[in-house]
Amino acid sequence: MPFLIENGSVIDGTGAEPRREAVAFADSIVATGAAALHWAADRNDVERIDAAGMTVMPGLIDAHCHITFDEPFSTDELFFHRREGLSAIIAAYNARKVLRSGCTGILDADCVFSVSVDLRDAIEAGITEGPRMAVGGNALFTSVGGTAGPLIPDEGRLGYSKVTRTRDEIVTEVRRQIKGGVDWIKVHVTGLIPRQRDVGEIQVWSMDELKAAVDTAHALGIPVVGHCRNASSTRDAARAGFDMILHGTFMDEEALEAVVEAKVPIVPTLTFQQLLADHGHKIGSNPTFQKIFEKEIAGSSAMLSRAWREGVPMLAGSESGFSITPYGEWHWLELQVFVEHFGMSPLEAISCATREGARALRKEGQVGTIEQGMAADVIVVDGDVSRDVTLLGQSDRLKHVFLGGRRVDIETPLPERGSIPNWRIGQYSTRPLTRDVAGEA
Repeated sequence: MPFLIENGSVIDGTGAEPRREAVAFADSIVATGAAALHWAADRNDVERIDAAGMTVMPGLIDAHCHITFDEPFSTDELFFHRREGLSAIIAAYNARKVLRSGCTGILDADCVFSVSVDLRDAIEAGITEGPRMAVGGNALFTSVGGTAGPLIPDEGRLGYSKVTRTRDEIVTEVRRQIKGGVDWIKVHVTGLIPRQRDVGEIQVWSMDELKAAVDTAHALGIPVVGHCRNASSTRDAARAGFDMILHGTFMDEEALEAVVEAKVPIVPTLTFQQLLADHGHKIGSNPTFQKIFEKEIAGSSAMLSRAWREGVPMLAGSESGFSITPYGEWHWLELQVFVEHFGMSPLEAISCATREGARALRKEGQVGTIEQGMAADVIVVDGDVSRDVTLLGQSDRLKHVFLGGRRVDIETPLPERGSIPNWRIGQYSTRPLTRDVAGEA
């Protein structure tokens, strides 16, 4: 059914000032302003929505979401307490929570088993409901490890990781994943080791190894994204031709110069750190982790802000998928981080989570803005989001969600979920950090 939303304040996602105008759409945006009213004038099949006092804007695009992880309380839980078939079923359930929160697109760059590829295809086929997805397979590691530290095996596949020990293994794994249908190749460029001494993490890939992954993927038309949480990794990923960088924290001047020269998009994903710093004590988090992540925000925001001001695209990511970042709760928070720590205006931050987010979906010029011909991924929020992006985090203010012009049911509760044997253990926290918990005294 076609829709006409009238009287709302339209944020189109381009960074332009809001306009009080109508928006007409079916599966794509038909027209805005007077043209939208004219298009709907003589039709009797159009559903009209009065959005007076509300914001009409593109749905959010979360460029760093782990839809297959199912909110583990520890890395051990994620690596040793997941089953492939059940992971797929639960991921489909959680994808509905993400969409119902107003997040109409996600990049899931790495996954357990090969669940994300299958979930993406099921959503696109209309078998289950969820946001638009771009996906990767298992993240490529070296045997030194990644953020899971010593849990990463010396060879083989475990959790969301695939260890590649030689150039031949790198090439083979990249080709295998592309044959399987991934949209991105993810490389864990940095990791943690015992008795860590470096700021952030340690780089565990050489430049030759990075180039092998990039050249192989690019030859087959697939982009590469890197997990980089120190200066040298960000510098080398940019120089090696990576298409996107997750985190990009702890940059020095040399790293900043490299990303500015390459104009490689960055997804800082400081939401996880912000939540731990602000609310970790409420959920039993390790105080040492809280201090580390608080320092990461303070020590990285200035450089990331400089990169953005020098033309490096910034995308919004939440790291949703852990107990600290439950699905459907915090996909909006990175916008507030950008406003508070990067000095962005709300409209600039919104563009990072809409128009710029289309890069993560590999759908630039197709989604992320409210303009004629763009996919009708639209949300309606009570209040003026152009002045206060935290309104996006108040579920009672989200009035409508449309994906490709189809109305999403955000009123009917999802079936209540029970416990599953041998699925949960505890470490990151004692309970999920929902907005209700964050609001506790």
